[in-house]
Amino acid sequence: MSTSAQSKESAAPAASPASAAPAKPAFDFLDLRAQFASIREEVMAAVTRVFESQYFILGPEVKLLEEEVAAKLGAKFAVGCASGTDALVLSLMAAGIGPGDEVITTPFSFIATAGSIAHVGAKPVFVDIDPVTFNINPALIAAAITPNTRAIMPVHLFGLPADLHPILEIAKARDLLVIEDAAQAIGSRYNDRFIGTLGDFGCFSFFPSKNLGGAGDGGLVATNDPARAERLRMLRGHGSKKKYYHDILGTNSRLDALQAAVLRVKLPHLDSWAAGRQNRAERYRKLFLEKNLASFVTCPPQPPANFHHVYNQFTIRVPLRDDLRESLRTAGIPTEIYYPLCLHLQPAFRYLGYQPGVLPVAEKTSREVLSLPVFPELKDAQQDLVVQSIAAFRTAQGAA
Repeated sequence: MSTSAQSKESAAPAASPASAAPAKPAFDFLDLRAQFASIREEVMAAVTRVFESQYFILGPEVKLLEEEVAAKLGAKFAVGCASGTDALVLSLMAAGIGPGDEVITTPFSFIATAGSIAHVGAKPVFVDIDPVTFNINPALIAAAITPNTRAIMPVHLFGLPADLHPILEIAKARDLLVIEDAAQAIGSRYNDRFIGTLGDFGCFSFFPSKNLGGAGDGGLVATNDPARAERLRMLRGHGSKKKYYHDILGTNSRLDALQAAVLRVKLPHLDSWAAGRQNRAERYRKLFLEKNLASFVTCPPQPPANFHHVYNQFTIRVPLRDDLRESLRTAGIPTEIYYPLCLHLQPAFRYLGYQPGVLPVAEKTSREVLSLPVFPELKDAQQDLVVQSIAAFRTAQGAA
């Protein structure tokens, strides 16, 4: 199935003009069918194994996935849960964060980032982003800390690690927790350590569009603290260690065995798939240079030596973004906008009192970003069509 039709993070793309006839895309924004074709037999065998066992909730498949992901990341513990959103919520709950507390985070992310904070009764405090990386600007964090601040929640957006060293230093100096939103960044590294293992909690999503995606919703929290891992396990299962005995109030956020079995098949391919995305990203950069588009299109930055980018998205900045997107749509080129409206300006967060203009970098970014197809199976000819269509748009604008 194409995730251009199913991605939860593409639920609110910029609208096309009502008068424009819909154009059938020449190819998918993300072609998961091609990925499935390469591992079909393994996946079907794993699914059959689960059905034959009739063990669908937690159980051995989930336990093995947790062990394998923990080993891959170099984390001491990994706790599977029902979604990436739940990974964030459970981490906040395990940390005891709730009403009266504040958590500093970015306004340029999927709503689950700040929504998880609000759902536990805490207050999201937004800090502007770096205009190059799109990640939270560490230089602005200290000024946002108050006596009520309990944690910092950086997001490793689009697969590029946030600059964690200064964030961790601030957190250590102020006795704050760091909860990494690594939903889009599994397999990325910072200073040779896997993202999701440097903070107190690392939160991952297995939504199908992610680099490691299941056949539905799923998530996981990594931690190096045994007490936190135990509390996470209790919280995902209604606060229980022993069946029908509940030490704390939790929720129902158990990872399905079917999802775990599919993810166990995919996990060994994670690095090669990331390498395929990196290859496609480099080719985009090369094509944009060849077409003399460097002054028109701002590509994602080349990551520094200590940053390992896994390109869950390849997101450019471009003037006349909405016009370009419509031009590409009529040419059959699928695109997405991550994200068209910053979190601090979302109606759901109106109660926080943020006004337009208060976080100018994030707001300007939301008006200029456009994500292009990037996945290992993306063909050269498809990339050529994308870049040629952007070049044609630029030429038409110059002639107008």
